[in-house]
Formats: sequence, structure tokens, C-alpha cells
Amino acid sequence: MEAEKKHSSAVSNVGAWAMNVISSVGLIMVNKQLMSPTGHAFAFATTLTGFHFCTTALIGLVSNATGYTTKKNVPLWELLWFSVVANTSITAMNLSLMLNSVGFYQISKLSMISVVCFLEWLLNGKHYSSKVKMAVVVVVIGVGVCTVTDVKINAHGFLCACVAVLSTSLQQISIGSLQKKYSIGSFELLSQTAPIQALSLLLLGPFVDYFLTGKLLASYKISSAAFFFIVLSCSLAVFCNISQYLCIGRFSAVSFQVLGHMKTVCVLILGWMLFDSELTLKNILGMSIAVNGMIIYSWAVEGDKPMQYRKDATSDVKLLIKQVDGSSLLKLKDVELGKSQG
Repeated sequence: MEAEKKHSSAVSNVGAWAMNVISSVGLIMVNKQLMSPTGHAFAFATTLTGFHFCTTALIGLVSNATGYTTKKNVPLWELLWFSVVANTSITAMNLSLMLNSVGFYQISKLSMISVVCFLEWLLNGKHYSSKVKMAVVVVVIGVGVCTVTDVKINAHGFLCACVAVLSTSLQQISIGSLQKKYSIGSFELLSQTAPIQALSLLLLGPFVDYFLTGKLLASYKISSAAFFFIVLSCSLAVFCNISQYLCIGRFSAVSFQVLGHMKTVCVLILGWMLFDSELTLKNILGMSIAVNGMIIYSWAVEGDKPMQYRKDATSDVKLLIKQVDGSSLLKLKDVELGKSQG
């Protein structure tokens, strides 16, 4: 019975990761066609993200109305705080991409793993073994080799990158923390945060996009093909959002960051296959290092599980001994009290 549960859990874990990788890579490919000048030139990234969360919120509303999911109580101030952090992450990432070179933007994204590790230690007291740290370094080096090219830094871009990395790391840690704190499922939490994010992004998105691109949303002439790609983008975003919450809830923000770089590898390969992007020996070498790092990371995390189990078991035994000693002491006192009364 226990073996069946482990097998079922493993299948669910693989399914969650597969959904995230497939939907994320698909979303990137669709958005590339939708937003590129050679495609449909829909350059309103922040507003598009608002459409994504609006679709996710509608799915959540239908799910609650049909009784498929139940709404659990999460304080409004926590939902608002999370939405502010998440929207700051989205806006800062777009600003960072605009103000920095692609090379520095990639470096800032790679630094997110170390920031997540630091914040997990600072906020949750979480520690990582030397094997896990080594695996993270290998992944970062591999992705860095295959993605980082020109690196140019300026003061405004550096500030935006710092805000983007910090807010994104906080957002991903908060997803797991809120799920554990309120014993709420991934989709239940997403269905409560999505409406707030959708409303705020749809209100502020056009202004942010105008600042970033100098183009007005109202001036965009939408075609039937562009509309199709927007609908497809929103559909994939629903699966991407759900799987992100699922993965972080099942694993951790660090694991999501590390194994999430598999998406980078897939994007490079699909870009070469579908869009004739150049795939150099440097790219292939970097991807090989990154994949090996992910394998080492999986092995290291699995190796740490028995150690964590032993720690938990030891603490349970110590607690039991204390309880037994305490009860024995009470019994001894009762006996002595009985003797004195006699």
C-alpha cells in the first residue's frame, strides 16, 4: 500500500513538472510569435500578463461555482501583499529586460537561485547540504555558458534587476509558505490571488507598457491571427500558473528555480528547430553542463531526504523520552504523596 502511494506521488510529481515545462516553453514560443516585430508586434507584455491572470481568475471562479474546489479563508492583507510582490516582480523584470543588455538580464535571472537560498535560510531557517550547493553552482555555470553573451551594466538597469530578483524570489517563497500556513491547495491559492493581480495589471499595464515601448494599447490594430495567439497565450498561461503553484507547493522555491532551467534548454533547442536560431558549440556545452547539474541536484535532494527523516525521527524520540520522563516523575510524586498521607 505504501509502495503504491509512493508510486502515485512520483507520477504526480513528474506530471506537475512536465505540465510546467511544456506550458512554459509553449507560452514562450507563442509569445515570441505574438510580440516579435516579424510576428504580430503585440508589444504590450504587462497588459498581456493581465489578460493571463484574468483568464486564470475566470477559471478559478467557475471551479468554485461548480464545487470542484472550495474557497479557504486567507486574510485579505496577505493576498494583497502577495499580489504587490508578484506584480512588482513582473514590472521589474520587464524594466530590467528593457534597460539592461540580454547578457546582464540572464545573469540577474541566474542569481535568483542564490537569493532564494539566502531568503529561505533567513525567513524559514532552511539549510542546504554541500552536495545541493555544488549542484546549484553546476546548473548556474551551465546555463550561464549557454545564455550569457554581452554584459553591459548601468545604474538604473542594475537597480531594476535587483528589485526584480528580490521580488521574484519573495513571490516564489511566499507561494509555498502560504500553502503550508493555511493548508490550502495550489489552485485554491491561485484562484484567490489571480483576481487581484488581474485587476491591478489591467489597470496599470497599459501605462507601464507605454513607458516601456512608447506605444498605446488603443492604437494597436488587432487581426484575427493576433487574437488567436492572444487566446492561445492566455490558455497556456493558465496551465503555467497552476503548475508553478503545484511545483513550489510540492517541492520548494529552490527546486523550482533549479529544475526550471530545463525550460531554458528547451527554449534554445526549439528556437533552433522552429525559428532558425543559431545553436553554437558553446550553447551545446552549456546545456550539457546544466542538465548534468540538474541530475546531480535531484540526486543530492534525494540523498538528503533520509538525513532529514533521521533528524525528524530523533527529535520525535527525544520528545517522547521527555514525555515519558515527565509522566514517570509525576507518578513518583504521586507515590511519595500517598506515602506521606499514609
